[in-house]
Amino acid sequence: MRTVQAAEAETHLAELLREVEEGESVAIARDGKTVAHIVPAAAPSAVVAPGKRRGATARLMQLRSELRLAPMTREEILASRHDGHRW
Repeated sequence: MRTVQAAEAETHLAELLREVEEGESVAIARDGKTVAHIVPAAAPSAVVAPGKRRGATARLMQLRSELRLAPMTREEILASRHDGHRW
């Protein structure tokens, strides 16, 4: 992670954002003290596109049938996703 002074960050913000989009992280400092970090945005892990969810559910159902396990409905699969994670 490289560090840039606040004035330089203000002047070169577009360039810094391009670097961050490419995966770099940048620390912003004022008077030699780090006051902020610019890091690449990551998609929240809990948010999954509906198409991917449906695909994963279909793959799980297919795997269960190949392993000759009792079939599960989509609702049962979704309900079981947090088993063991009870608070």
